[in-house]
Amino acid sequence: MTDTRPQTPVSRGRDRGRTSPGLFLRQVVAELRKVVWPTQQQVVTYFFVVLVFVLVMMAYVAGLDFGFGKTMFAIFA
Repeated sequence: MTDTRPQTPVSRGRDRGRTSPGLFLRQVVAELRKVVWPTQQQVVTYFFVVLVFVLVMMAYVAGLDFGFGKTMFAIFA
């Protein structure tokens, strides 16, 4: 059996021209203008949410460490 599909050349990306630094910068600025930036109140709220979460996780891991340490000392001491 022969393959009857038409052969297409493999595109390596060279067909499209390189983007100039000026065009790239304009595109970056255009994309940054589309971003919905958070308000200061949202940033403060997110900061405290993350801070509380990190403190809770630190306490949890410290508790596990303390518990496993006491258990190991009870077993091997």
